[in-house]
Amino acid sequence: MQFEIHPVTAFQQNCSLVVCPITQRAAFVDPGGDIDHLQAVAQQAGVTIEKILLTHGHIDHCGQAGLLARQLGVPIEGPHQEDQFWIDQLKTQGMMFGMAGAEAFTPDRWLADGDTVSVGQETMRVIHCPGHTPGHVVFINETDRLAFVGDVLFAGSIGRTDFPRGNHQQLIDSIRGKLFPLGDDIEFVPGHGPMSTFGEERRSNPFVGE
Repeated sequence: MQFEIHPVTAFQQNCSLVVCPITQRAAFVDPGGDIDHLQAVAQQAGVTIEKILLTHGHIDHCGQAGLLARQLGVPIEGPHQEDQFWIDQLKTQGMMFGMAGAEAFTPDRWLADGDTVSVGQETMRVIHCPGHTPGHVVFINETDRLAFVGDVLFAGSIGRTDFPRGNHQQLIDSIRGKLFPLGDDIEFVPGHGPMSTFGEERRSNPFVGE
């Protein structure tokens, strides 16, 4: 699986372009905004976007996802249905944060723990990791040992839990109980900031490390 990271919105949220190298079919993971730029990115890469994948319902991750999906004529998969209440607020939040085009939508497919999503001939497993939001999911390509974790885990930090329906202990349990057991070698793309590995965070992250 090939991928590129493109920070978008004023929040510098990591949107990933995920590509199947065999078919040149691709997906955007968390295209929260700057969608004209993202469409140019896809065109320059010479890929066909076949879907949008969402880790959770916060505006920086999915504010303009509904608009982009409509422009591209592609489905939205994710997050878990527990984040519907966040998605329903996107238009209001867009006005608060000055994000034109933010709009509520209903994903074409809600995701649950153990589901799989495909991009071309590539497959990623879905892991439900609540805590930052109740419906947060993580995508993991076990063949390439690569995960897209949204705002669950960062290099040296973890996601905030002071938003509505956030739960600090649930987040810690998601990281330690669901992500770290997958293997120290797994690299992950966080929702913000640089990449890291589960092993590095297990060893040195002050919030969840050993």
